[in-house]
Amino acid sequence: MTDALGEALHLLRMSGTFYCRNELTEPWGLTMPDMEDCLWFHVLTSGRCEVEVDGAITVLEPGDVLLVPGGRSHRLFSAQDAASPLVTTLPHTFETDNYAILRYGDGGAVTHLVCGAVRFDHPAAKHLITVLPHLLYVRQADDMRATIDLMAAEARTLRPGGEAVITRLADVLVIQTIRSWLANDPAARTGWLGALQDQQIGQALALIHRDPAQPWTVERLAHQTAMSRSAFAARFTDLVGEPAMRYVTRWRMHVALNRLRDRDSTVSEIARGLGYESEAAFSRAFKRIVGVSPGQARAG
Repeated sequence: MTDALGEALHLLRMSGTFYCRNELTEPWGLTMPDMEDCLWFHVLTSGRCEVEVDGAITVLEPGDVLLVPGGRSHRLFSAQDAASPLVTTLPHTFETDNYAILRYGDGGAVTHLVCGAVRFDHPAAKHLITVLPHLLYVRQADDMRATIDLMAAEARTLRPGGEAVITRLADVLVIQTIRSWLANDPAARTGWLGALQDQQIGQALALIHRDPAQPWTVERLAHQTAMSRSAFAARFTDLVGEPAMRYVTRWRMHVALNRLRDRDSTVSEIARGLGYESEAAFSRAFKRIVGVSPGQARAG
């Protein structure tokens, strides 16, 4: 694993939008809403559950973890004909602002399920999520067993601090699931992810991600990776799918968009922090890449 991919995983720091410990009795069904810019996760700790995403049904067994990286709406159920109301319309017991307990169903066999929607803050992490498949499913992975067992123990009983333990374990499981997919799926070795794992192009990407404000040029990046200018330019475009300097500009705009949404800096400060000599030049580049002005992006 090159530094670039390792750093992308290191930056998978999540801000929890919603975590829920579910006690569901058969027959039951739930519909999860669209959560833009989020990743849904589900960990089955006991019982049975099926998940329908884009018309495809996956059967979960205890100890399985399923991620829906696009945050798209999907349905969970014990039986396909079970009523499946939108989960947000059901009464929850909120332990904190973003952690709840849901007890729902028709009184039959019990299923324990931990669900959540999380966001990623760093541009590298956000971009990693966009290139994941629509569904990630890990079945009872040995290297995740200890984490799942701890989560199952917490989900079975209400104990002081349980919500803190479950939310942190959930974050760990999300990272472990993504790491498992990266290690085992051939699709993880193509496109941007494949470029991250290339010894030389991965090094160049890591340099850009670490310090996008540097006055990068093709020549400078080629020198840093011990390649000729022409060989570097061709290989970068082939692996990443766009020329190096276009990627540098687009990456700067990813970082800028993140900083605009944080509202901690002015547009002028963001422009200077990303190496632009004038706010006007930055604004032109931002609108060309993002499609709206920095002010419109911040207001939206």
